[in-house]
Parts: sequence; structure tokens; C-alpha cells
Amino acid sequence: MLKRHFLALLLAGLALPFCSQAADKPTIKIGYVEGWSDSVATTNVAANIIRNKLGYPVEMVPVAAGIMWQGVARGDLDATLSAWLPTTHEAYYSQFKDKVVDVAVNYPGARIGLIVPDYVPAHSIADLNANKAAFQGRIVGIDAGAGVMKKTEEAIKKYQLDYTLLPSSGTGMAAELARSINSKKAIAVTGWIPHWMFAKWKLRFLDDPQKVYGEAEHVDSVVHPGLSTKAPEVVAFLKKFRWKPEEIGKVMLDVENGAKPAAAADGWVKANPAKVNEWTH
Repeated sequence: MLKRHFLALLLAGLALPFCSQAADKPTIKIGYVEGWSDSVATTNVAANIIRNKLGYPVEMVPVAAGIMWQGVARGDLDATLSAWLPTTHEAYYSQFKDKVVDVAVNYPGARIGLIVPDYVPAHSIADLNANKAAFQGRIVGIDAGAGVMKKTEEAIKKYQLDYTLLPSSGTGMAAELARSINSKKAIAVTGWIPHWMFAKWKLRFLDDPQKVYGEAEHVDSVVHPGLSTKAPEVVAFLKKFRWKPEEIGKVMLDVENGAKPAAAADGWVKANPAKVNEWTH
């Protein structure tokens, strides 16, 4: 009886260091913007990997973009994977660049502009006037105050388009696009990439020779400087974490089709072990 009791104590003592090591890993707080499908997809996939492959507890914190940058700068948040640079978040980066570390690009080739189905004859914004009848003289937009809407108003003036910009919503725009594609009609919408609609349909941006919409951007992973000491494995992972349009598009489309973001992310991680292994080793 005493031997068994001693053996149980000995085994418990041996297990203790391993338990405490896992329990001692600090919680990683990641800020993201809930209304941005790319932010939701990227953050959920990264959180899944940090939690399940690296062994850190993760707290995802939904915030507005400005609060997200401020949180990382102050250390209230450890990281964000939703920094649109160099243009969209230029003001935030200028304000906080001395208090954050931009560790890597996680999505290259992000951009905004006018998007059309691949079958339409127009290839440039300048082609729209010549195809006014096919497009019914309209561009289907999103929320009136959005940055891409303001740029589209500029584009209409700059290219002297005889078109009306119709405010809608992200959901409304996508529904209009779906209706037009189903009936093979021409349509131009305001949009951006990464977006789930590029995973669902064959689309392209209209060329913008006057650069009204600016150059292509990239989405970066930005961390608080203290994270390299707090969780060096997480920083090492974020330096390698970078994915392609079809990869993020799959997660975003699954969420759009009704999957919970965490479930969509978990499905993608399980279906792509080689890619995950590449990022974590």
C-alpha cells in the first residue's frame, strides 16, 4: 500500500513540470476587425495554429481598426494580422510605428477598385463609356461612406464616366453581382481583394491607368515589441505565415456559406498539414 502511494506521488511529481510548462504559456491577444472577412479568416486560422500547434492560449479581440493599432502599440493586444499597408492604414502606421514591429506580409497583392465578371468586354475603367448600354450606365457600390466609394466618385470624374454610382452594402453588392453572373449580364461593382467572391466566381479588376485607386497593397502581421520575449515561437510563426488568394478565399467562402469562422479555420488547417508544418518549423 505504501509503495503504491509512494509511486503515485513520484509519478505526479514527474508529471508536474510538464503540466506547469503548458499552463505557464501566456495568453496571446490578437486584435481583428469583425466586419472584414479577410481579417476574420486570417485571424481564426492563425489563432487555431498558435493554440493547437504551438500550445498557447489565444484570445481574439474584435475592435475597430484605429483601436486595433492603438492596442498593439500599448501592449493591450499582442498582435494583429490585419494591417493594410502602405496606404489604407498609413495614418495609423505613421502614428504608432515606433511602438510596434511589422514582422511580415501575410497577404501580398491586396487592392481595391472596380471589379467585373471575366466575360465582359471592358478591360479598363476607360472602356466603360463605350460599353455604357451593356452596363446600364451604373456601378453597384457598397456603403456610401466607404473608402472604395469615395475613390469611385473620384474615378467617375477623372475618367469622365457617364455612370451613376449606386450605394448599397457589401451583401447587396454581392447579391447584384450574383444575379448578373447567373444571367451573363455585364456589371461593374466596387470591391477589393482578398474577398470570398474571388473564390466563388471568375472576376477581374478593371485596369486603372490613372491610378485613382492607388497601387496594390499588402496585409501585414504587426506585433507589440514585447511579444518576442513573451512568446518567441509565436513571432517565429508570424514571420513565416503568408498565404495565397485561393487559400484565404476558401476560408472566407466557407464562412459566407454559413460555416462558423472557427470551424472553417479548423477545417482548412486540418486539410493543409504541409503548409501549416512549413509555417511552424
